[in-house]
Amino acid sequence: MPAGASGPELARAVLDAAKARRQAAATNRRRSAVRGDGERRLRGYSGPGPDPRDPQPLGAVLDKLVKARGWQQPAAEATVFGAWERVVGPEVAQHSRPVKLEDGELTVEARSTAWATQLRLLAGSLLQQIAREVGHNVVRKLHIHGPAAPSWSRGPRRVRGRGPRDTYG
Repeated sequence: MPAGASGPELARAVLDAAKARRQAAATNRRRSAVRGDGERRLRGYSGPGPDPRDPQPLGAVLDKLVKARGWQQPAAEATVFGAWERVVGPEVAQHSRPVKLEDGELTVEARSTAWATQLRLLAGSLLQQIAREVGHNVVRKLHIHGPAAPSWSRGPRRVRGRGPRDTYG
């Protein structure tokens, strides 16, 4: 703006500056059409080389989506349940199953009390295998339980009293 301008000269200078800014913004907007995800959309033909507009493998698109939305932790937690056999190995997976994962603590149910004891002894190596497959700090602690005993409190043959003593006790 001109120094010492007043009245109509000042108004004309402000109007010219606003028009120039508007024209620059319109030219810039036309030149770089931006998509909703913040990436610049290219126009025209892609040509012979690789281009972001080329068809992408579904896995690459999903990886990009998981990263963009911040779903890495839930995806890693889901891998523990979905790929249990691959994570811990076929023999361990045959005799156990993951039950619950909450705050980095995984609850595992073993098929028998003997396998529960064995899994407790293998807890350190299981945590290392899980960290190697799914990532660090997804599972920090293991809770291993044996099979649940049957409930004697309900059913058609319920008898009052304390129930069996020597079987589960």
